[in-house]
Amino acid sequence: MKNSADHNQGFPPQSQSFQPGVTSEMFPVPETRPKTYSPGSKLKDKVAIITGGDSGIGRAVALLFAEEGANVVIVYYNEHEDALETEKEMRARGSQTLLLSGDLQEEAFCQEIVNRTIEKFNRIDILVNNAAVQFPQASLNDITSEQWETTFRINVFAPFYLTRAALPYMPEGSSIINSSSITAFRGSERLIDYSATKGALISFTRALAGSLTERKIRVNAVAPGPIWTPLIPASFNEEEVSKFGQDVPMGRAGQPYEVATSYLFLASEDGSYFTGQTLHPNGGVVVNT
Repeated sequence: MKNSADHNQGFPPQSQSFQPGVTSEMFPVPETRPKTYSPGSKLKDKVAIITGGDSGIGRAVALLFAEEGANVVIVYYNEHEDALETEKEMRARGSQTLLLSGDLQEEAFCQEIVNRTIEKFNRIDILVNNAAVQFPQASLNDITSEQWETTFRINVFAPFYLTRAALPYMPEGSSIINSSSITAFRGSERLIDYSATKGALISFTRALAGSLTERKIRVNAVAPGPIWTPLIPASFNEEEVSKFGQDVPMGRAGQPYEVATSYLFLASEDGSYFTGQTLHPNGGVVVNT
């Protein structure tokens, strides 16, 4: 088996017994930073909140933001080992980092995130609503009401709660980025509730963008295809993991760092003419938006 750096066509069979999964139990470990990168201070002195920032795409985005000069609030559930490792890497890049652990289903915790951010940094320039869960089921009948509600609470309610709490502190030129998914556009027969939440985020992004144009706050989304993150072995069985990502034109799953640049583009002045839009780092799948 080739190392992930060689963009292998599959992964060793593996699974994890809980969501959203941890990095240390994965092989190969997801790549969250490219081998070569030349930072340009695109986010110097900006303050970003990233949910699910402890691992996977969130970690890759956090590290890239740190490279570009941002201070970052990393919000996570209970993956303390991943969060501490991310914090260590962030500090090595000169970023002031705040770790906040809690349940995003709780509106009070979302408000606490904003309160703690303002206490430490006195501003919010970038909000990345990235945390999500997915629970594959064979059919709609297998999705319990509890699962349906949990998926929506974490994937949709939390971005609403957090965005609403953060907006009073976001100045002109700020950026909100929502993590959607390719499933919002092509669906997934085993991820019906997850697909529905990601579709809701696209509509949320478009509507919110229109409502914030006068305040000059941009709102966009990123809709990744198959990306190698802890959520994958925490969601699927060993055989499915071994074939993960092979159904896209490029024939492989993407690495988190290959997605992170989309978030940097939308967060920085490079994306100043983008609002209400969705970027599609998905390995070559053409989607109709």
